[in-house]
Amino acid sequence: MAVRLGDTAPDFTADTTQGTINFHEWLGDSWGVLFSHPKDFTPVCTTELGYVAKIKPEFEKRNVKVIGLSVDPVESHVKWEGDIEETQGTAVNFPMIGDPDRKVADLYDMIHPNANDTMTVRSVFVIGPDKKVKLTITYPASTGRNFDEILRVIDSLQLTAGYKVATPANWQHGGDVIIVPAVSDDEAKDLFPGGWDEQKPYLRVTKQPNL
Repeated sequence: MAVRLGDTAPDFTADTTQGTINFHEWLGDSWGVLFSHPKDFTPVCTTELGYVAKIKPEFEKRNVKVIGLSVDPVESHVKWEGDIEETQGTAVNFPMIGDPDRKVADLYDMIHPNANDTMTVRSVFVIGPDKKVKLTITYPASTGRNFDEILRVIDSLQLTAGYKVATPANWQHGGDVIIVPAVSDDEAKDLFPGGWDEQKPYLRVTKQPNL
């Protein structure tokens, strides 16, 4: 069964390149990004893992833990990490789950028979501290993932979780936001004392409230 937005992220215990973890326990009070790779020693994923390693401090600033997964065993991951460091210039600095029995891949519906019935698709799951799934994205094998976009979405998710706002198209941290329609004008006066630009009764634009 597919994992949908708002579902509790399936828990599991698995071996990783940094030891055995229980997923929910490992997440603790942090946000999490779980992203899968069809198999080890693949070119696009090599670049992705190197890039995530480079920007890991950006995830840490946001209280986000990152973890990868492939259906190959941990021993294979360790060998692959040498290639990643050599070609991408950064050592992998986060755990990679070994999933040779496809237990985790099946829990998260990462095996899509129409794409490949033995390898995972390239999925991304963003999980909140409440262990609920906040975002899912599935990419084709030929297209590298945009992890800057994933950071952008996390900024939006964390902002909108704490304030009664939504973020408009192409929003970036620091940009104007939208007051959600469920907030009355009277309530908005208390929540947004700086005021707002009412472009339509349902479209009230205000400054990002946590700056």
